[in-house]
Amino acid sequence: MDKNQNINCTVASCKFNNNQMQKCKLESIIVTPVEGIDTKKPDESMCSSYDCN
Repeated sequence: MDKNQNINCTVASCKFNNNQMQKCKLESIIVTPVEGIDTKKPDESMCSSYDCN
């Protein structure tokens, strides 16, 4: 990832989220499609790097 890029995140239950800064602590994430969803909107994808606190 380019050094100037950030992963912003507001998912408080994810252990990789810095809640105070709303930033993901990972250097990269995996984004996957949600099966059966074809809305052409953000709900078509999800962060597969998510891990619950």
